[in-house]
Parts: sequence; structure tokens; C-alpha cells
Amino acid sequence: MRFVWAIIAFVLATLMIGAGVAQRTILEAPATETATLTTDADAPYVLIDGAVLASHPGAQTLRIAGDGPVFAAYGRTQDIAAWLAPTEYVHVTLGAEDLPVSETVAASAPVEGDAPTAAPAGSDLWLDEFEQDGSLATTLRLPADMSVLVASDGTAAAPSELSVTWPTGATTPWAGPLLAGGILMAVVGLVLYILALRHVRRSRGPRRKGLPTTATQPIDLSVEQAEKGVITAAPARKRLGRGRRPFVALSALLVGGIALTGCSPDAWPDLQPEATPSPSASVIVPEGQGAPAVTKTQAERILGRISEQVAAADEAKDPKAAALRLTGPALTERETNYRLRTELPDADPLPAIPAGTMTALLPQAKNDWPRMFMAVVEDADGVATVMTATQSDPWAEYKVAYISSLRADATMNLAAEYVGAVAVEPTSPFLLMPPENLAAAYADVLDKGDKSEFAALFDEKTDTFRSLVAENRAAVLKKFNETGEETGRVSFQAEPGDSEPLSLVTLDSGAIVAVTVTENETAVPTDSDAVIKLGENVVVKALSGVSQSSTGFQTRYTDQLYFFVPAQGSNDKIQLLASRSNVLDAKVVEKE
Repeated sequence: MRFVWAIIAFVLATLMIGAGVAQRTILEAPATETATLTTDADAPYVLIDGAVLASHPGAQTLRIAGDGPVFAAYGRTQDIAAWLAPTEYVHVTLGAEDLPVSETVAASAPVEGDAPTAAPAGSDLWLDEFEQDGSLATTLRLPADMSVLVASDGTAAAPSELSVTWPTGATTPWAGPLLAGGILMAVVGLVLYILALRHVRRSRGPRRKGLPTTATQPIDLSVEQAEKGVITAAPARKRLGRGRRPFVALSALLVGGIALTGCSPDAWPDLQPEATPSPSASVIVPEGQGAPAVTKTQAERILGRISEQVAAADEAKDPKAAALRLTGPALTERETNYRLRTELPDADPLPAIPAGTMTALLPQAKNDWPRMFMAVVEDADGVATVMTATQSDPWAEYKVAYISSLRADATMNLAAEYVGAVAVEPTSPFLLMPPENLAAAYADVLDKGDKSEFAALFDEKTDTFRSLVAENRAAVLKKFNETGEETGRVSFQAEPGDSEPLSLVTLDSGAIVAVTVTENETAVPTDSDAVIKLGENVVVKALSGVSQSSTGFQTRYTDQLYFFVPAQGSNDKIQLLASRSNVLDAKVVEKE
């Protein structure tokens, strides 16, 4: 019976190991699934819709083959479609039975002159881009609302050999247990076989007993010889061992099974308990709100490009180069700085556009253009700078419009970067003060202080800029009066700047508002025979082109200011969050 059990164990071992090997070989399903995308048109672009990429779960491996340069980029589908509006392109999407189909889309917004889509590389719309000669392969994990743009150089026909591969998720979770169980059963069978052999050897049939001796016995020769004095040696009896331990070699099947037990983790069932998701804070996106203009990674890359390009413009003192990445007051202050550095070689350049650690990002939630985003970046010394960048259309690059130094203790209650915030209309009545009136109100506070009708609306305790302006005006007046008090006068007046306010709402229904204020400093003679001499004021000399004037001089400064404006009905006051002031221009006062 022991042999029967051993045979049964060996049979089971063979079946289990065979089944395990079969699962990893002939019965194993394909690990990936590939869809070939065919495009026969000569269009310069192919748009692979996110619906195609997300038609199967898991990461998407995109392979592109062409005869020359190969370009690929991904971004939001609506952004890529808007960018492609001036040109014809091939759109690959899902058709019947969820199979990829392609169709040629005609240009919906043709333009005269050079096409804005002639050079796809480097667009600020792309979340990432790839370039390679001949062929390109990359692995992505894109949601259904993002798509991939494929091109050659933007003018030649796009590559036509495209494929997307997804993992099937096929596993063989019982291959490992079958192989391990088969080996274990083989060992059990081997043990049973050895025990059966031992049992057989121990239980050999009963030995035949000798006949009983009769009264007449044979003569014992040994005794007789001993009595005669002859001694003989009896032959030694060979003693058999009680049991031999046979050497049993493992079969090739068993060895093969042992080798296969070291297979990949997908050969074993996943016995880990499913993690219980912990509750997370819910984010409520207002109905109808657009998608965020940029992601954090995208914003960091855009600001990095802006920093590099503006640094090159600063080195060359080239306002046209700076205008590629700056606009509004951020560009105006640099144009003045370039003039000064041209006239005064020792003049200091403006601080570089920071591209350090981004500590805050608030993109505008908007699907069309123009768009903007606000970011706070810290440099290596921990100094925080707040910037607002705008994009006028899908083909334009983002340009920094406002840039200021953030107050060290400033706090901003911003929405999550993946939600974004809507812009506030300049005339919005839902804030404590409409954004379009903010610059004029603060200019009045700078001039009149506590006597201003708007003074009670602003938080004076946190406003360090207001006190600096007062101190600077007092110092200028004191220095002027040292020599010109009897023959001239100096006056100060602040007024709203020409730049449009840029505003984004906060979580508490308030808004972060960026505005400009222009400060005018005017020195004129009060005596008809007197003249205003600039003396050591090399800045006004360089900007005005003269060293003295009988009519006087006017110097203008531009202040870039960020305010938090609370909602209408709030008990909070308007707080100044960030400020930056630089000379704008200087000129001779015209005769009246």
C-alpha cells in the first residue's frame, strides 16, 4: 500500500508541475496589446486623441518611426486643438468597436503670412515634448482629456508609422503555487517510496527452522577434534546490515520544477489585503469653471525658460529680446534699466527672474485666451518673489507682466493648483474695492496718509511699503532744501499706473490683485533767475540727457504692487502683500 501512495504522490507531482510549467509557457497570455495607427495623409501634424490612449488601462508606450526628425508632445486636448486651428492635421480617435480611426481635419482659423504652427518645439502649451531623429519611443500615462501631437518639423508630412502598446495585465497567479506544490508532492512521494522499501526489507518471509534433533545426534567433529587436540577455525559468518540507505537521484522533472519556482511575482496570487482608502479633503470645483491654465511642472518649465531668456537679454541690454518674455510694467522697468546701463557702465542690473523653488502656484481656470498664472518662487537665500505671467493666444509664449518681492509674513489663501481660480473683472462689485479703483485709492493714501478717504480700507500695520515711501520723500525733501529751499520747491504726487490690473480669486471669496502706481517727483525753480542743477544725481542726468534746467525736472517711478482685497461685507482690510519700485523715466519740465 505504501508503494501505491508513493505512486499517487508522484503522479500528482507530475500533474502539478506540468500545469505550472504550462501556465508559464503554452498557456500564458500575451503581456502587452498593440494598436497600429495608420495615417495616409500628408498633413504636417497627427493628433492622437486621449480617448485612444486611455482605451486600455495602464501605461501607454508610443512608438513613432519616420525618415527624418520626429517630434512628439502632449498636453490638454483642447489646447492642442486650439494650437492646430490654423493648419490641417490628422486626428486619430476611436471609431466603431472602439478601434482607432483617422480623419483629416481642415484648418478652421487660417492666417495670412507665416503659420504660427510652423515650429512646434518649445511651445508653452506642451506639458512635455520629445525630439529624436528617425524614430522615437516613450512611455506615457495620460488621462482621457490629454492627447499627443506628432510631427516631423512642422512643415513636412508627419510620420505615418505609429503604434501604441498597453500592458494587458495578464498574470499566472497559480503557476508558482502549482510548481511549489508539485515539488512538495514529489518529495512526499520520494519519502513514501523509501519507507516502502524499508518496510519490504524488514518484512521478508519467515526463515525455515531446523528439524528437531533425535536421540542419536551426529558427531560434532569440532568436539571430537578438540578432544584429540586438534583445533580448527570456523569460517567467519558474513553479517548483513539491517538496512541500506539507497541513493536516489532527483528526476529531471523535479529539477526543472525547482528552477521554475524562482519566477516573477505575477506567478503568485496577490494575497495582500486591499488597502482601505483614507478619507481625503474634497475639492469642489464650481460648475462651468475651466481647467487650470498650467500645471506646476509646466509653470516651472515656463519660468525657467523666461529666466534664461531674460538673463540673455540683460547681458546684451536688448529690450527687444526682453520683450519676448516680458510685458507691461515688468518690461518697462527693464527697458529703463538698459538705458541706464548703456549710459552708466557702473549701473547695477535689475535682479534676475528667479527660477528656484516654486512655493505657490495659482493658475487661472480658463479654457480660452488670454490666460495667466501667478507663482511664488524662492531663491537660494529664501527671498520670495511673486510673479504674474500672461499668454495672449495659443501660439504666444507666456510673458511676465508683474514681479514683486513678497512680504516675509504674507499669507495667501489660494486654491489648489490642480483646481485653479477664475479671474476677477476690473469692475467687480463683489470685492471690498473693484480692482480698477485700487491703484488710485492707494496712490491717494501714499500722498495723504491717514487723511485720505481710503486710509481706513487699508491695513497700515502690515504695509511696510507705505512707510518706506514716506521716509524716502522726507529724505529727498531734506536734501533739496539744503541748497534750494529759497529758490525752488520739490513736490510728490502718486497716480494709478497705465497697466491693467490682474486679479485671481482666493478661497475666501477675496482676490489677489496686481496693480501699478506711478510716483512723480518734481523739482522746479521758484525764482525766474534760478536753475535746477542735478549735481550728483547721475540717474536723472542719464535719463534726461542734461545736467541742469531752468524749468526743472520730473522723475517718475513705477511701483508694482500685490494686494489682497477681501470680499464685499468682510471685516478684513486690504493688505499689501508684495511691492517693487524702480525708476521709470526722467525728463525736463516743459515751460507753461
